[in-house]
This record gives sequence, C-alpha cells and structure tokens, in this order.
Amino acid sequence: MNLEARIRQHFTDSLKAKTDTLAHCVPTLSRAGELMAARLKAGGKILSCGNGGSAGDAQHLSSELLNRFERERPSLAGIALSTDTGTLTSIANDYSYDEVFAKQLRALGRPGDILVGISTSGNSTNVLRAVEAAQQLNMSVIALTGRDGGKLAVQLRKDDIELRAQHSVTARIQEVHLVFIHCLCDLIDEILYPAS
Repeated sequence: MNLEARIRQHFTDSLKAKTDTLAHCVPTLSRAGELMAARLKAGGKILSCGNGGSAGDAQHLSSELLNRFERERPSLAGIALSTDTGTLTSIANDYSYDEVFAKQLRALGRPGDILVGISTSGNSTNVLRAVEAAQQLNMSVIALTGRDGGKLAVQLRKDDIELRAQHSVTARIQEVHLVFIHCLCDLIDEILYPAS
C-alpha cells in the first residue's frame, strides 16, 4: 500500500472536482451571493441545514455570518438548524427525524429569509422537507448538492438556486461545498461592506 500515492490522489481528485465545478458555477454562485446580500440588507435571515458533514457546513456558514469572515463588519443573521440537540432530539422523538429542520423552519422562517439546504446526494428527506416548508413560507432556497442534484434539484422552484458540485464522491462534494460557502461569505462582505 503506497500511502503517499493515496494522498496525492486525494489532492488531485479534489483539484479536479473544484476545476470541473468552476466551469459551471460562476454566474449561479454570483447570483446566490447577490440574493443573500440583498436579503440580509433588508433584514432577512439565512437559515441553513444538513446532515453529518453537511450539518458542519451549515454551522460553518452561520458562524461566518454571525461572527466575521475575512473583514471586520457587523454581525449578520445566520442560524444553523442543526445545532440545537434538545430541539433536534425532541422533534425526532415526538414526530420523525424527517421533520427536524422543517418544524424549526416553520417557527423561525419568514418571507424574505433564505434557506440554504445542504445535501451531497440531494436526497436527504429532512432537507427536502425543510425546502418544502421554506417554499410554503415564501422563502428563497439555495441548495448545495452534488452528483445529479437528486430529488432536491427537481423540487426547486424557478427562482431558487442550485449550487451543484461536479463530482460523485461525498468527500469531494463536501470540499466543493466549503468553497461555495467561502465564496458566498466573501461576496456578501464585498457587497454589503466593500473594502475601501
């Protein structure tokens, strides 16, 4: 077993996933950043959700909004729906794990807010339910997906936005999702608080 070759392959595959995605994502990513900045400026919130590594990405996004990204600026409204273990476990126990994000969203989401739903497969039932709840609340949806976009890509409305990683391996998709999140945070900062 050649461990160094495996390491090189991980880096090569990660670079290819990012390069392949870059060829497809720039206009859509720009539109997503503009939408998020506009909604935050108008007093809206960015709510995010996902499972496993995607839950970590949802938390990463909200922490960059609430604290700061790469420049000093006021806090921005971001909520990760995957962080409150008491709420998550009570909803999962009393209702279903499929409802853990949608039930929170129906309480916290408002028209003018944005849901960022993250699913590497595009088929996570609880994320699909959250998107449905967001659409019922007249919220915008930005979906971070991979592979073929799954059911999530089909569920999106005309004005919703899909940011799809051009890869089929979960680890590579998650690496691209992190680049999406950092791009979005940078665009929000540049639009709302441009460097002088």
